Amino acid sequence: MAHSQNQELEYMVDEYYDTTDFDDSTFADESPQSTDVYDSLDSDFEDDFEVSKSKTDTSAVEARNGKDIQGIPWERLNFTRDKYRETRLKQYKNYENLPRSREDLEKECKEVGKGHSFYDFQFNTRLVKSTIVHFQLRNLLWSTSKHDVYLMQNYSVMHWSSLLRRGKEVLNVAKPLVPTMKYPGSVSQTLSRVQISTLAVRDGLMAAGGFQGELICKYLHHPEVAFSTKISNEENAITNAVDICYSPTGSMRVITANNDQQVRVFDAKSFACTSRYTFPWSVNNTSVSPDGKLLAVLGDSPECLIADAQSGKVVSNLKGHLDYSFASAWHPNGTILATGNQDTTCRLWDIRNTSQSIAVLKGRMGAIRAIKFTSDGRFMAMAEPADFVHIFDTQSDYGACQEIDLFGEIAGISFSPDTEALFIGVADRTYGSLLEFNRKRCHHYLDYVL
Repeated sequence: MAHSQNQELEYMVDEYYDTTDFDDSTFADESPQSTDVYDSLDSDFEDDFEVSKSKTDTSAVEARNGKDIQGIPWERLNFTRDKYRETRLKQYKNYENLPRSREDLEKECKEVGKGHSFYDFQFNTRLVKSTIVHFQLRNLLWSTSKHDVYLMQNYSVMHWSSLLRRGKEVLNVAKPLVPTMKYPGSVSQTLSRVQISTLAVRDGLMAAGGFQGELICKYLHHPEVAFSTKISNEENAITNAVDICYSPTGSMRVITANNDQQVRVFDAKSFACTSRYTFPWSVNNTSVSPDGKLLAVLGDSPECLIADAQSGKVVSNLKGHLDYSFASAWHPNGTILATGNQDTTCRLWDIRNTSQSIAVLKGRMGAIRAIKFTSDGRFMAMAEPADFVHIFDTQSDYGACQEIDLFGEIAGISFSPDTEALFIGVADRTYGSLLEFNRKRCHHYLDYVL
């Protein structure tokens, strides 16, 4: 991944994307602001806060009555939404590490029927809003149920309850983090002012990677950090991805991907590093197959690898992408792997025959930086760096698609484990928010009940 000096927490995207932005002076940010200097740097919220529904929030009923889902007052602007979208598409510059001709790539892309609707807009709140540390890393939001979402906001990991419409800080990484669990073989150490670059939450455990090669693990039911350390002291050893998964025997593991070309496997009980695998290039993303046997490895290379998850031995090379890859996800059936690349495509691979991809899906304007499948395998969502999230119906052989059109950098996407909700984190100085979409079940009357 691209090396970026980042001494202070700030948005990185402006340096790389030449896009027209909304005028902050036109619309003031209405989110709660702390008056304490220290708290304003470290945490935007008290330990537990509850505020009345903000005027900037948008419900499904309001959206059907004509309100913009992000609360953007187009009627007060000098341009329409359509005109602004046209401008964004013309001005947006996709970041590339390996500039190459895309003519042949266009011919490979699958013809997809757009205009479908699989998930309906439900709610948008600006009471919590995502922030991004590195412009290439967009796995900063996780849903653990249709009512529970975790996201990064400055130096805080926030929990949002879509049922209570309430946010709560569950971890402040600006203050000293003192690990409470110290087992033989673990290398815990106190950390402070960590800039979270990637996040994963699963089965009661939260794992976060840091901009300086940190790893933080915390049990959701416990107020303190269980484990924290710097897993690499090399310069620019940023933790690009973390994954919480299970081995074939059922033991929980935490897997990290770092810029030092290594993948590390940690036991999720003792937090001891049980394995480490070295690859020829910086590793930007890893994902483990549903059966725990295979490991997808993506990084600063057009090629993607499939390795044995127990030994790290490469068993397949996936060739077809034109640039560096930053996203991957396995279909629950364990035979299909999706990889997202800066060449603006997602490729689908059948691991039983990896000689070539079985389909190439293209975004609208930028790299594919996040990919997620629903737990039942019915839908796959892929997110571009900004403005677009695409949902594909896998039962139509990925030929039917819903395109979610918004404005702002996308910090992460996540389906709820029961497949009923899709959450999108939007990082924007003025319109940063959390968007919620619900799976379409033809039960529209529930909007009025809720």
